[in-house]
Amino acid sequence: MHGVFFFRKAAGEAGGSSTLRILVATDCHLGYLEKDELHRSDSFDTFEEIFSLAEKHNVDFLLLGGDLFHENKPSRSTLVRTIEILRRRCLHDRPVQFQVVSDHAASLQNLFGRPNFEDQNINVGLPVFTIHGDHDDPTGVDNMSAIDVLAAAGFVNYFGKVDIGSSGIGHMSIHPILVKKGATSVALYGLGNVRDARLSRMFQTPGAIDWMKHESTEDMPLSDWFNILVLHQNRIKGSLDNGINEHLLPNFLDLVIWGHEHECLADPKEVPGMGFHITQPGSSIATSLTSAEAKEKHVLLLEINGMKYRPTNIPLKTVRPFEYAEVANLIEKNDTAAGSGSEPKLPLVRLKVDYSGFLTIHPQRFGQKYVGKVANPQDMIVFSRSAKRRQNPQDNTGGFGELYPNELNQHTVEALVAEINLNMQVLPLDDLDTALHVFVNKEDNMAFHSCLQKNTEEAINKLTSTKVDTDIEDEDAMLVHGLGQFMQAREKGRTQTAASVQSLATSTLEELKCSSDPDPDQDIGDDSNELIETSLMDCFCSSVRKDGECHHEKMARPGKRPAPSATAGGSASSPSSSTRGRKTDLASFCAPAVKEELDDRGTKKVRPSPHVAGRYGAVRRNR
Repeated sequence: MHGVFFFRKAAGEAGGSSTLRILVATDCHLGYLEKDELHRSDSFDTFEEIFSLAEKHNVDFLLLGGDLFHENKPSRSTLVRTIEILRRRCLHDRPVQFQVVSDHAASLQNLFGRPNFEDQNINVGLPVFTIHGDHDDPTGVDNMSAIDVLAAAGFVNYFGKVDIGSSGIGHMSIHPILVKKGATSVALYGLGNVRDARLSRMFQTPGAIDWMKHESTEDMPLSDWFNILVLHQNRIKGSLDNGINEHLLPNFLDLVIWGHEHECLADPKEVPGMGFHITQPGSSIATSLTSAEAKEKHVLLLEINGMKYRPTNIPLKTVRPFEYAEVANLIEKNDTAAGSGSEPKLPLVRLKVDYSGFLTIHPQRFGQKYVGKVANPQDMIVFSRSAKRRQNPQDNTGGFGELYPNELNQHTVEALVAEINLNMQVLPLDDLDTALHVFVNKEDNMAFHSCLQKNTEEAINKLTSTKVDTDIEDEDAMLVHGLGQFMQAREKGRTQTAASVQSLATSTLEELKCSSDPDPDQDIGDDSNELIETSLMDCFCSSVRKDGECHHEKMARPGKRPAPSATAGGSASSPSSSTRGRKTDLASFCAPAVKEELDDRGTKKVRPSPHVAGRYGAVRRNR
């Protein structure tokens, strides 16, 4: 659309030197299908064309709306090719005609504290400003992305990266980049991709998002600033669960540049009742075979002068041609009359489908839906296979395999926790849900580690900020100390449980031995041994009891082991001998003694000890 949109206040007279020219592009997806020999250069060819258009129209800077890379961890080949293009197109002696007057440290994500074109060590002639999307968002312990690499090297200016926090819904502060060129003043807000459900809740929670306004002066009141917001989210107009409703955005904005949506709707449309317009440039490359992707791809030339702006759609010529049609459209296209006064003839339709690597459907069953609409419903679809099949589909999947990904039925952490009625007190559900998403989709093995570390540090800082006394005996200090030991203790839970059971058995044994044998010189009889054995087994079985039964009780069942006879050291009617198949002798915990006897010849006869090693110590044989 060509024209001029007027906002709340018209700008004063300003010459051409006050016109700020911005070229807007979103969703470049560099590195898409890089393993396919046919498609691997598509995204880079279009990226080169975007820079050519920026030079042709003499723009002041290039503005990217997220998803610069297709993968969260782009390959070395993709990263190198991106840096080569940025170095050739951005580093030259062309003077920059605008200035940034805002606090650089608050709005830009770099360690140098200034835009790259203000660095005396780098000759930047075409500045690039970008936010991150859902494909190249920051992850890991240090919350870094591939865009941080480009920003650290001085090739791009990274903004819109916010720290939400992990307590409750969260909180963020969005600082604008204040750009001035002559009489034109632009406040550029940026918001990189955040999980839609969480961001929607933050928009609906008062005070969760702080939009930092620029200061008002006598020479420059707030009404003279042109406010632009660049964000990368799902755009919806109904439910608030799967995207962001445009009515949730603040009404002080003048123009919203919406990324993530690949359909090209570059013509700005006014949101009723909000006072701002929304432009959706769409992606610069097709990443799915849908009707929305089949539309012509554009970039947006945005010219701002005071409080006026003029958008111009520029078509991209290097995009791979994409034809999308439906059977119904083909029928309607050929639904013409054969002559005057005669009925229209049914058209002949033939669809040729390459099903290499896929399953087929029944052609006649498919054609039954179009009986009476086409002349050949029985053979309107034909399947074919490519002559040369790929040897290893995993290494080179081609274009079709990745253009139709299989989506899994995913469950959120909130749903799983709700099913088991678990009360989460330290780790927020939003952070766990995000960590799961990053671990699965971004292949970040440190996702859960960083989530745990971040929340633990925040909990410790919150406790230490309210602590008065540093003595470990103080209740607050004990909580801090205990929180630091909590995770380690949970990892050692099984080992400590086993050690506690063993310690319980040993301590009980010592107590029973001391109470039953106060005189060390006195021998322990069978009755005493039976008493100690009974107490020890009852204590031990109560510790290791499982499903109402322990190993000791299983061995005491009738039929599992023959009961001792009445002559084998006890009465058959005795409860102790009738309910147990064996008994433990405390003396057997020491080395078994060898009993010496003399045979008929007067020589020593070695007789085995009646104590035999068993599960709970030594077992006395009944003879």
